[in-house]
Amino acid sequence: MARLLVVVPSETDPPARLGEWLRAAGLELDERHLGLGEELPATLDGIDGLLVLGGPQSSMDDDATSPELVGVRLLLRQALDADLPTLAICLGAQLLARVGGGRTRVGVDGPEVGATLVAKRDAADKDPVFGPLPLSPDVLQWHHDEISELPTGATLLASNPHYPHQAYRIGAHVYALQFHIETTPEMVRAWAESDPVGVGASPLDIETLCARAAAAHDDLTEIWQPFAGRFAHLVGLRAGSPA
Repeated sequence: MARLLVVVPSETDPPARLGEWLRAAGLELDERHLGLGEELPATLDGIDGLLVLGGPQSSMDDDATSPELVGVRLLLRQALDADLPTLAICLGAQLLARVGGGRTRVGVDGPEVGATLVAKRDAADKDPVFGPLPLSPDVLQWHHDEISELPTGATLLASNPHYPHQAYRIGAHVYALQFHIETTPEMVRAWAESDPVGVGASPLDIETLCARAAAAHDDLTEIWQPFAGRFAHLVGLRAGSPA
């Protein structure tokens, strides 16, 4: 069975439904919960794919501020060098951008939160993982920082008017999503209740914000579970046993 290393920087953002989809697609998940003190491997030897999730940390944190991210950056660097099938989400996408030579910053237009849409770019049409997605897929946003500059050579796969760098690929197999696809309504409620600044940036009150996010989750499943299956297939190919 193909082995996916799952890096969970914060217990606020577990793999949740995405983890269920990836297991259903045939992957063995090796979860490392950094907030619980679990250690990361020093290398990606014996690992067929990498998933890095989000959290309240910032990609701009130094080693003293967020020491748990030191090992995450090292693994992302190794994944880039090996073109290992990788999916980096929110904080993970921002860390990947910086590791790859891009830039992040505090979002110039403030936090982006709640259920919304992104738009596929033309380059996504020929991508084996992104290509089958609808033109404007539903997503769940929750971020304060933005990816202000993609790494040199990265391919932009999705955008929106608020922040342009919503999804990208480096090489052939390393993917990043600024938005979330893994959430449950309960996770979004917890984020909203702990982030008054983020909620305040939305034109919606907290109840409407959470209700609209909850209503979007069936659409998220319909769109993103097959996406997870296509990513799992890449990991399986790397292992020599397609999922």
